[in-house]
Amino acid sequence: MLRWIIGVCFMLASAGAVAQAVGTVTHLSGTLSAQRADGTVRILSQKSAVQNGDTLTTQRDSFAQINFTDGSSVTLRPNSAMTIERYTFEEKKPQGDGIVMRLVRGGLRSVTGLIGKRGNQDAYKIQTTAATIGIRGSTGDTMDCTQGCQGVTGTSGNLKPGVYHQTHNGIYIMETKGGSILIGEKEFGFSNDPNAPPSKLPGNPGMGTEELPFALGIGGGAGSAEECVVK
Repeated sequence: MLRWIIGVCFMLASAGAVAQAVGTVTHLSGTLSAQRADGTVRILSQKSAVQNGDTLTTQRDSFAQINFTDGSSVTLRPNSAMTIERYTFEEKKPQGDGIVMRLVRGGLRSVTGLIGKRGNQDAYKIQTTAATIGIRGSTGDTMDCTQGCQGVTGTSGNLKPGVYHQTHNGIYIMETKGGSILIGEKEFGFSNDPNAPPSKLPGNPGMGTEELPFALGIGGGAGSAEECVVK
C-alpha cells in the first residue's frame, strides 16, 4: 500500500494547476497515484485535479472515481491503471471534442458525458491491449485481463487472459483490426487477439462488476486538495 513512499505534501492552490485540469477525483477509497507527463508521481486525494497525460493507478482494495469537465466519469477498480492520452472539450466547439483513455491493466466503469453525444460520435475511445472500445451514450465496464486480473474484483482472478466488456445501458462498440461488434444492454464482449474479430459471450464470464463502494456521478465538487509528491 505504498507505505515505503516518503511524500512531500502541499496544497493545490495555483491558478496554473486548475487551468490544466481535465477532471477531478470525486470519490476515493484507498490509494490513487498519478504519474504526470513530466514523470513526476503524486499520491492523489479527493478533489485532486487530473491532467492530460496522467497515468492513474489504484492499489489493492482501492477505488477511485474521476469526473471529467464534459460530465463523463470513470471509476477505476483495484489493481488498475489508466492513461488519459488525450482529452479535448470546449463547450462551444463540439467539433473539437475528443477523449482517448488507455486501460493499461485492470478494470474501469465508464459513463459518458457530452463527448460522444454531440459532434463526432467516435470521439470517445477506451484503448486496451486487444481491442478499442467506443461509446454511444452509455454505461459499461471494461477489463483488460491480458496479464491477469487478480484482485480487480472478487471473481476476476478466474478470468482467462483477454479483454472483457459488459454494457449496462446504451451501446458500446468493441473493435479490433479483424472487425467490430456492437455490445448492447446486458451483453458481454471479449477479445484476446488484436488481429482477430471480437466475439460476444453467452453470459457473464465472472467479471464481478457489481462490486462498487459508491454510486457514480454523486458528490465531489471543486476545491483545493492535498497531494503528496513522491520522492
